[in-house]
Amino acid sequence: MNLISTPESVLAVALAAMERTPDPRLREVMAALTRHLHAFAQEVRLTEAEFERAIGFLVDIGQATGPKKNEVVLAADLLGVSTLVALLNNPGHAGGESPAALLGPFWRERAPLCEPGESIARAGTPGVPLEVRGTVRDPQGQPVAGAVVDVWQASPVGLYENQDDSQPDMNLRGRFTTDAQGAYFLRSVVPAGYPVPTDGPCGELLRAQRRHPNRPAHLHFMISQPGFKVRVSQVFADTDENLDSDPVFGVTRALVGRFELDADGAQARLQHDFTLEPGETVFPKAPIP
Repeated sequence: MNLISTPESVLAVALAAMERTPDPRLREVMAALTRHLHAFAQEVRLTEAEFERAIGFLVDIGQATGPKKNEVVLAADLLGVSTLVALLNNPGHAGGESPAALLGPFWRERAPLCEPGESIARAGTPGVPLEVRGTVRDPQGQPVAGAVVDVWQASPVGLYENQDDSQPDMNLRGRFTTDAQGAYFLRSVVPAGYPVPTDGPCGELLRAQRRHPNRPAHLHFMISQPGFKVRVSQVFADTDENLDSDPVFGVTRALVGRFELDADGAQARLQHDFTLEPGETVFPKAPIP
C-alpha cells in the first residue's frame, strides 16, 4: 500500500489519485495546481492558523459576491492573475492586434444598443463632455463593418451604475456598431479614477499590504464581430497619477491613451483604433447580472 508517512509523501499519493481523471486537460491542470500548492506550503512552512485564515478568505470572497460586485474576480485582479491570463491568451501584435486587458468585475451583458454619436452619459450625468472615435480593422488593415463596440465606465464620482442607486440602470454603458468604413463614434463624460471596492475581504487584504485601492481613469471596451476573437481592452488617461500603481495591475504601456482637452477645458476627445484577431467569437461570462 502507498501510505503517507511524511509531509513530502502526501504529494505523490494525491497525484496518483488524480491519474484516473479521464479529461486530459483537467488532469494536467489539477496536477500542476496540486504540485504548486504543496511546494508553496512547504516553502513558507504554512501554519495551521494561516491555513485556516486562507480558507476563511476564500469563503469570505464568495459570500461577499453579489449583484453589486464580484469579490472573487476582484481578488484575482488584485493578485495580478487576471492580467496575466489576459496577456498569456492574447499576446497580440503579431498581426497588429490591439492589446488585451482584464475584463474587471463590472461588465454587464445586454448594454443598450446606441446610435452613432449617442451619449452613454444619461440623465444629466455631470462631467466634462467626451467624444470618442476610432476605427476597427482586421490584421490586413481593412475596415471591419458591423463590429459591436461595447463600452462601459465609472461615473465621475468613481462608481459604476450598479453600485450607485442615484444613477439610472445601464448608465455609462452602451453598444455601438461600426459603419461601412469600420468607424465608431460615441459620446460620454471624461472618466475619473476610482477605488476598487474596499468594504470586503479584498479591501482588508489591501490594507494589510499597505496598498492603495485607486485605479487610474479609464474606459472599458469589448469589440466583437463573428469570425474574430472577442477583444477585451481598456484605455487609460495618460495624465493619471496612478498609472504605475494600478492595484489590479491592469495598465500596460500599449493601453495608455491620450485624452485631448480643449484649451478652455470644456470638451475632451479620444481617438482610439482597434485591430481584431481572426478566431472563434466567444464572450466572457458576465461577473455581475
